[in-house]
This record gives sequence, structure tokens and C-alpha cells, in this order.
Amino acid sequence: MLTQSNLLELFKNTRAQSELICSFLETEDYVVQPIVDVSPPKWHLGHTTWFFEEFVLKPHKDDYELFDIHSAYVFNSYYESVGEKVIRTDRGNLSRPTVAWVYKYRNYVSKALQEFIETEDLKSDVLEVIEIGCHHEKQHQELLYTDIKYILGNNPLFPKYNNQFVENPIQDFPQEWISVEKGNYEIGYNSADFCYDNELGRHTVYLGDYQISNKLVTNKEFIEFIEAGGYEDVLLWHAEAWDWINTNKITSPSYWHQIDGDWHQFTLQGLQKLVEDAPLSHISYYEAFAYAQWKGLRLPTEQEWEIANTKFDWGSRWEWTESAYSPYPSYTKAPGALGEYNGKFMVNQKVLRGGSVATSDNHTRATYRNFFHAPLRWQFTGIRLAK
Repeated sequence: MLTQSNLLELFKNTRAQSELICSFLETEDYVVQPIVDVSPPKWHLGHTTWFFEEFVLKPHKDDYELFDIHSAYVFNSYYESVGEKVIRTDRGNLSRPTVAWVYKYRNYVSKALQEFIETEDLKSDVLEVIEIGCHHEKQHQELLYTDIKYILGNNPLFPKYNNQFVENPIQDFPQEWISVEKGNYEIGYNSADFCYDNELGRHTVYLGDYQISNKLVTNKEFIEFIEAGGYEDVLLWHAEAWDWINTNKITSPSYWHQIDGDWHQFTLQGLQKLVEDAPLSHISYYEAFAYAQWKGLRLPTEQEWEIANTKFDWGSRWEWTESAYSPYPSYTKAPGALGEYNGKFMVNQKVLRGGSVATSDNHTRATYRNFFHAPLRWQFTGIRLAK
């Protein structure tokens, strides 16, 4: 666990980073919600503030006064045990509270929490919640990047976010297969540093012989799948996935546009010609599975990924695995509302491993278990193959 002084620095740096991400936006950008999975940037700033107010200041700081009695209703996300909330689909319908109000709210709570850490002798359970709150905000920093990209990428003018964000680093080395021998292996988190509860419960798994690619699938390789008719071949797809691509007329990864016979991709630096050697991104589990089928290969399980991770380069794309998101054998939920953080989502989702170009610093590790529903692709999601 971090000391109070180190935790204070983590808190201050985390809060500043969220506001730096939003500093490139115009006021109008803060309020848009094109789809249910994308929240307005204004809401992310408010929600991450509410988390500290609700779970730290209200229960632990004597005589703390709420900034506004309506904050919890507007900025609660999925914590059913905490109280009523604005439904997720309506976050973009709220012109009020204003962006200016949200920044005042952030400043009020940040100042109160900073003073709380500086002046109080805090117990370990309070320090743990503050640390969770910082990593919770780091998760929302990644969501800010991906939600901002969706908001701008679905604007017909394809406006640029900034010139600094680089989302297509190239893995400039030959593709090879890494062999792992069958046997018993230990997986799960095994350190005193921070992790989420879904990583805990280190345990033994048996794996058969397998091989895993040292490289992610590239845009060029996926173009070959498209040109070979991959999106039209029913035999490559799950039944549910086949319905999904036909209902939604899916014929390429998200953000791809064919202009004058050439593929282009919307990036946070604007609409650009597709970098063919860059790792593929913004694809669903459905597409990842179909591509692997087309290649005569498969996706790795999360256990295979974790055991081999030191032998390959990872971190630029969240990598779909073939594993369902489920609890480890000795998993226990945290008490109270924080128990809703991970456990209640362990159904009908797939595990992703690694991290992405949008993941905040010091926020991912080899045991990190991200999870999404199979059709989602607004995150920087990609493919690593196994056999």
C-alpha cells in the first residue's frame, strides 16, 4: 500500500491528467453522447469526482458538506446500492449542470480530499479506497480518450483532437511463434502493490502445449481477410455474430473509410491514410474470432496469454481472448457498494488482456483483466493469434 505522501502525489497527478486530456476540447464537445456506451466527457469528470465524494469524504471526513445535493443522482454510474441515478442513455441529454459547474465541483472535492490526506492520520481501509478511486479515474481517462474519439469520429467533419496522440505504433520485428510446453502454471496477482479484486486468488491452471504469436495482427493482414470475402462467409462467424454484422451492415473495422479506392482511418489526429503495418484496432470479439477461423488458428485463452506475456510485446491494444469473464476460484467481492465494482459484471463478457495506447501510466499489468461484451469495438481492441 502507498504511504499517505505517495498517495497524495498519485491523487494530484491523476486529477491533473484527466483535465489535461479534456483541455483539447471545445465546450460543445463535453456534452455529446452518440451511443449508450459513450459518455459525455463532462460526465466522466463529474463521475470520477463523485466517487471520491461518495466513498471517501462523506463517510470519513467529519463535517464534510456536499457541493450539491444532486451530484449523486447525476454522476452515479451503476452503484445500485448507493441510490437513484440518471439512466445511462440520458447522460447526453443534460445541458445542466454546465461544464463550468463540473470544474467547480472537481475543484471543491479535490481541495477537500487533498486537505483530508494532508491533515488526517488515515486508516488503511480509507487509504485503500482513495487508491481505488485514483485507479478508477485512470480507467475513466482511457474512456475519455476512446469516447472523445467516438464523438469526433462520428462527426461528418472528422475534427482533429490534437497532434500529439499517437495511436498506431508499429511492431517493427518479424512474426514468430512462441512455444509453451504443457504443464501446471500459476496465474493471478502476486504482489503487495495495487490490483483489482478480480485479479486476486492466485491459483494453478493446467495448460496443454500451445504456441502464441509474438506480434499483433496488422491492418494489412486484416485487409486480406476483407478482400477474401471474410465478412461474407457465414462459416467463419458465430450465429449471433452473423446476425450482428448483417443487421449493422459491418464490412470493416470501426473508423475505417474507403476513399477513392484507398483505406483511411479516423484517428485522434484526424482522418488519415490507413497505416497498413500498424496493429489492427477497434474490432469486436466477433471479428477477432472470425479472423482467427479464417486463418485456421484461434485466440489465446487469458491463462495462455498471462503465462507467455513476458515473451512478447504488449500494451498498444487490448487483446481479445477466448476466455469468458468469470471469477477466479477463491474470488470474494468487497463489502458494501464497492463490491459492485467488478463482480456483478461476470456474465456474458469476454476477457481482454494487455492495455492500449490510451491506457494511463502505471495502470496495467500482466494480470489485469479487462472485459467487454462481444460486439463492442470503440476501445483500442486488437488480435493476437494462438494455435
